[in-house]
Amino acid sequence: MIEMTRERFEDLVSDALDLIPPELTRLMDNVVVLVEDEPPPEDPELLGLYEGIALTDRGDWYAGVLPDRITVFMGPTLRYCAEEDEVAHEVATTVIHEIGHHYGIDDERLHELGWG
Repeated sequence: MIEMTRERFEDLVSDALDLIPPELTRLMDNVVVLVEDEPPPEDPELLGLYEGIALTDRGDWYAGVLPDRITVFMGPTLRYCAEEDEVAHEVATTVIHEIGHHYGIDDERLHELGWG
């Protein structure tokens, strides 16, 4: 386990978002990326979570809804990693994985692509 300030962890999440090519981030719509300390109690080892309606599932009816949420969980990520480089790598993988869900890519395909 590594110790890290919330501010530094949030910087790593921001750095991970910067890894997404601009042509893909321009397509992201009505989504917010958040950092939380811990995941829900029923899944204490969860590193990230996507909640929302994937772009591929939105139709003409999609308007006036709350933003999709991508949440990166600091606690389990820091418990999983021993060094800051590992945290940066794990955060990047988690952010890309959850953005993949925003684009409608399921877990199986994300694992095949190496983002699982």
